[in-house]
Amino acid sequence: QVQLVESGGGLVQAGGSLTLSCAASGRTFSGYAVGWFRQAPGKEREFVSYINWNYGNSYYADSVKDRFTISRDNAKNTVYLQMNGLKPEDTAGYYCAARIGGGPFVRPYFYDYWGRGTQVTVSS
Repeated sequence: QVQLVESGGGLVQAGGSLTLSCAASGRTFSGYAVGWFRQAPGKEREFVSYINWNYGNSYYADSVKDRFTISRDNAKNTVYLQMNGLKPEDTAGYYCAARIGGGPFVRPYFYDYWGRGTQVTVSS
């Protein structure tokens, strides 16, 4: 079983940048698919980005494509989400999730493991 911990959230002005981290403990990410989701108050959890740990292929929601970049660090067993050009509508709790293999997976119910989330607030 893998435990996930997100960090890096905060308050930023529109147009600014943040980098979120998702660190795994309990086992390595090897063989896993890792996704980032976000959820704003009163809204459903929505897909943001995905990466296959072994192959490095990635996938993005249209709303964040060309602004966000997902990456991984094998040595640190961590997945990152670099967020540039942030907009007020990006304000949400951001969650990382993991499941074994394959992908891309864009629905929350495909994922077996979830972190507790980190808050991102973008002011206008």
